[in-house]
Amino acid sequence: MMEKSNQPPAPGARLATVTPITGQQIPSLRTAWLRMTWLRMNWPRVTRLRIIWLLAALLLAGCDAHGEPQAAAPPPPEVDVATVAAEPITLTETFTGRIEAPETVALRPRVSGYIDEVAFEEGELVKAGDLLFQIDPRPYAARVDAAKAALTQARSQRQLADVEAGRSRRLIGRHMISQEQHDQRQAAAQDARAREAQARAALTSAELDLAYTRVTAPISGRIGRALVTRGNLASADQTLLTTLVSVDPLYVYFDSNESGAENTLASVDPDHPVPVRVSLTGESGFPHRGRLDFVDNRIDPTTGTLTYRAVLDNPDGRIRPGQFARVEMPVAALTAALLIDRQAVLTNQDRRYVYVVADDNSVTPQPVVTGAAVGDRVVIRDGLAPGERVVVNGTQKIFAPGMTISPHPVDQHPANPQPTAEGALTSRS
Repeated sequence: MMEKSNQPPAPGARLATVTPITGQQIPSLRTAWLRMTWLRMNWPRVTRLRIIWLLAALLLAGCDAHGEPQAAAPPPPEVDVATVAAEPITLTETFTGRIEAPETVALRPRVSGYIDEVAFEEGELVKAGDLLFQIDPRPYAARVDAAKAALTQARSQRQLADVEAGRSRRLIGRHMISQEQHDQRQAAAQDARAREAQARAALTSAELDLAYTRVTAPISGRIGRALVTRGNLASADQTLLTTLVSVDPLYVYFDSNESGAENTLASVDPDHPVPVRVSLTGESGFPHRGRLDFVDNRIDPTTGTLTYRAVLDNPDGRIRPGQFARVEMPVAALTAALLIDRQAVLTNQDRRYVYVVADDNSVTPQPVVTGAAVGDRVVIRDGLAPGERVVVNGTQKIFAPGMTISPHPVDQHPANPQPTAEGALTSRS
């Protein structure tokens, strides 16, 4: 007979292995059942329940292990694979700038007077020579009339002096007048001519003042609001009447840091202006076209930046000075660049890598060095060679290096097959 145990089996204990129940094992199970009956009669109630639960669990596990079919191996995952190829592209950088007018005029009157008329609509486009303000012309018209009268008087006096001077020259030849009288008449004629010239100049000045009562647009552009309205006094060279800015073309000023300026200094050629693309606030992409026409001659030591200027056509006047703009400028032309989709580049801490597909369709992580981004793709500076196959979509299906995949070839469309600033940019391979 079995001795009574002081330590019952631990609740929840499991066998290391489970074998299916066969016909030959039935006597052994009967013996085990008799032993369990003896334990049930001698152990406390709680312990007996635990052992019965354990035996039932083992029997069920044996049945499950015997009836479960072996799982089939999953097929290789399907992923998109692209072949790396070298292609010419133009590298660009994006800068933030501000639009300014090439010409800005703060309009002030040249003569003083009361405003008779404001001859424009605020904010409209005007052309050079259009009337903007009319100052009361009557006082200046009267001065013109007075100047004309003074000129007529001076002209008649000059004519009389010329006649007397001519007579004096004939008489002095006959010794009929003294030399002193002759000199006086000659001096009087010169003085009369000088007075006539002075009167003519006074008339010209009066006519200019009369013309200045018409305040016209010195340039074509967009007019601001009228700062002086009809009936108010405008003082010459002091009162600000309005402002006027040119609108076509416009300038776009933007700055590049010192390191970026090193790459673009050689890109500026007056004979081959660098094309740029401009985007305004709220616009997608870069819908406007311009050209680089100026690079400052020094780097600002306080900010470490170099100033650039682009010319932007604005025939309809829709773009206004003072707006913020984003400028995309080409900085280099690459003759043979390797590009892949951005989503193909994975990151492991501070390292970047891609999955390269071998001839047997197994994948291997390959470290790469990335460069500038070109649209949805990125330049690979080191780590890949033309002709290699790279997983560009479905990297989440790859769980371990060396696993086999089912490749699905896809094409990568050229990002920029022809450099947009060929001849104006530094070509690099």
